[in-house]
Amino acid sequence: MMSPLQVIFILVSAITLGAALMVVTTRNMVRAALWLVLALFGVAILFVLLEAGFFAVAQVIIYIGAIAILMIFAIMLTRRIAQDPGPQINSTWPLAAVIALAIFGLIVLFIQGWDKTMSTPPALPDGFAPLSDLGVALVSANQYLIPFEVASILLLAALIGAIIIAWDRK
Repeated sequence: MMSPLQVIFILVSAITLGAALMVVTTRNMVRAALWLVLALFGVAILFVLLEAGFFAVAQVIIYIGAIAILMIFAIMLTRRIAQDPGPQINSTWPLAAVIALAIFGLIVLFIQGWDKTMSTPPALPDGFAPLSDLGVALVSANQYLIPFEVASILLLAALIGAIIIAWDRK
């Protein structure tokens, strides 16, 4: 008998894989971006099931809240190329499928050979607070503040570029 957590994991995994498949097979780019949002949300749910709350929140805020929405805006602003009339399947897809299955087989082989008698993780030293250290690092000028600001400027430039490309010069 499977636990409810296992059932949720299987359902969310199937939905996430289905959405990822739809991202690469649909012809309409807006729909592909919406399927991407669903796939990314499924990954966030999987992070919650793994009790990795920080990664789940980061997944929702960064990937769904910023990147995917930026992609949707860029696609909708450039409607002229929103529908790709070209073929969706490359002639080398059988080779890619064989490589993907081989990698999947190696992962399964690795997991089956893994020693499942893991002991409990070592206790963390007193005063060790990884989330508060990460929060300080993200706003510290000597650590990650500048790379995040540069990334935000890059995303803003991409959005402005999409608006300029879509601008109707009549």
